[in-house]
Amino acid sequence: MKITFLGTGTSQGIPIIGSTHPVCLSENPKDKRLRVSVLVEWDNYSFVIDCGPDFRQQMLRAKVSKIDGIIFTHEHADHTMGLDDIRPFFFRQGDIPLYAHQRVFKALEKRFDYIFTTAEKYPGVPSVIKHKIENESFTAGNLNVIPVDGLHYKLQVFGYRFKDFAYLTDMKTVAEDEVEKLKNLDVLVVNALREKPHMSHFNLEEALDFIKKVKPKRAYLTHISHYLGFHDEVQQKLPSNVFLAYDNLQITI
Repeated sequence: MKITFLGTGTSQGIPIIGSTHPVCLSENPKDKRLRVSVLVEWDNYSFVIDCGPDFRQQMLRAKVSKIDGIIFTHEHADHTMGLDDIRPFFFRQGDIPLYAHQRVFKALEKRFDYIFTTAEKYPGVPSVIKHKIENESFTAGNLNVIPVDGLHYKLQVFGYRFKDFAYLTDMKTVAEDEVEKLKNLDVLVVNALREKPHMSHFNLEEALDFIKKVKPKRAYLTHISHYLGFHDEVQQKLPSNVFLAYDNLQITI
């Protein structure tokens, strides 16, 4: 299984428009972060988790020519607003499978009503296949995927486990019975927004505590804001099995 970090930034990305914060002015490519998303590939399957407003740029940069579906964590704009850019895949492949909670589909149907309409569509509008997810395992490709339920402040969000890999973002609270789903992982990806506590995201301390609880062999931090600091400096402070993810990083499991 190969994981490509398509984006590792927070909702505004890094650099933030108009910001003079030192991290936003950094010349290090690892400090430049698109909105958060990953590409998960195994056998001949390619699935994207979330498609934010940088989706087109991410697909071009990673040279992705085929996707077998998009799996959504939740409905916030930085995780969904690239949906229109599935069109090139639709033109080549036909209807694109989407996997999401019913609440997320409701939000998508409002924002992208022209995609989900049952009326005659404008030429060039993509079509999708809806797979509604509840908190129980489902099949993606030839793999059993396990949702991991959590809270993003008061909003329900899903993380996902693919075999020995799990991806969680925008988490603030995860119940103990959901943590049990994450035992015996090779790789855990989890959000770590900044050092200062935040209302709806793990901060660095909370993320590291969560990693200690789950005990994966390796962990990667994502959904990072400029307030966390420079990539190279933060990495030096992390435990030996914890890594700061960066855009276009590829790992194999």
